[in-house]
Amino acid sequence: MVPTYFVGFPGSISHGPVAPHFYARARSSFMASKAEIRAAALARRALVPQTVRNAFAERLAGEGLEFARRCGARVASLYAAIRTEADPSLLLAALAGAGLVTALPVTRARGEPLLFRGWRPGEPLVSGPLCLVEPAPHLPECWPDLLFVPLAAFDRSGHRIGYGAGHYDCSLAVLRARQRVLAVGIAFGAQEVAAVPHEPHDQCLDFIVTETEWISCAAGRD
Repeated sequence: MVPTYFVGFPGSISHGPVAPHFYARARSSFMASKAEIRAAALARRALVPQTVRNAFAERLAGEGLEFARRCGARVASLYAAIRTEADPSLLLAALAGAGLVTALPVTRARGEPLLFRGWRPGEPLVSGPLCLVEPAPHLPECWPDLLFVPLAAFDRSGHRIGYGAGHYDCSLAVLRARQRVLAVGIAFGAQEVAAVPHEPHDQCLDFIVTETEWISCAAGRD
C-alpha cells in the first residue's frame, strides 16, 4: 500500500524592503544547506550493504515494470548507475523485454535539459562527462513519458537533491510542458531527509521507490 504520511515544510514571511546583500547571503546559506544534506545522504547511501542493493534491484525490476504497465508508459528513461547509486539495469532490461522504448540521458551543459536517446541492452555506449556512459550519437532521440531518476537525497513531498547541475529539474520542466510525464525517484531509505530546501523552479517527483516502499509524493503535498 502506498503510504500517505509526509513531513511538511516550514514557511517564512518577509516584511518590508530587504537589502540586496540579504538575498545574496540567504542564497549562499541555502546552497550550503543543500550541499550539507547531499554530503550526509551520500555518506549514508555508501553504507548500504550489497545484499540490500541486490535485493532492491531484483524487486525494482518486477515492481517497476508493473508500475510502467499500470500508468500506460510508452517510453521510459532510466540511468546508468554510478558510484553507490541504486542500480536500475535489471528494470531497464525488463522494460525493454516487455516492448517499451527504453532510453538513457545524454548530459549537456550545466543547467540545460538532458537529451534522451533510445537505448536497449547490448547497444553501444560512449563515455560522457562526469564518468557517465551515454548512448552512442547515432541512436534516436526520444521523449520519455516515464522517468526513473537518480538522486542524492529526498523528502516525502517529492523534492530531491541531485548533484547540483540542475539537469533533471530543467528536463522535467521541458517534458511536462510538452506532455504528461511521471517522474519516479530511485533511492535507498537511508537517503530520506525530513525536508529538502527547494525553490519555485525545482521539479517535484511523483513517486519515490526505495528498498522497502513506494512513496506517493502527491499525498505528501496535500
